[in-house]
Amino acid sequence: MCRNIKTLHNFAPPATEDEVRAAALQYVRKVSGSSKPAKANEAAFALAVDEVADTTRRLLAELVTYAAPRDREVEAERARARAAQRFGRAA
Repeated sequence: MCRNIKTLHNFAPPATEDEVRAAALQYVRKVSGSSKPAKANEAAFALAVDEVADTTRRLLAELVTYAAPRDREVEAERARARAAQRFGRAA
């Protein structure tokens, strides 16, 4: 999976439209093998991003969990700590 696609489910506050769209864009880029489509493919690329974003929104709305929502700041700090350990830098 693309490392830039973040988990969006079960966060407080919920995922924003920008986060959903960014994840959709990263997915389409990964699948297409192109970070910027050629002019001839722009419409197909944009349509794919829109459809993946719509599907992601529906998925997030329908998922059920009994776990407490995760805090974005706590998760961000954990990610920074993992990165520091992985790359040997101070967090």
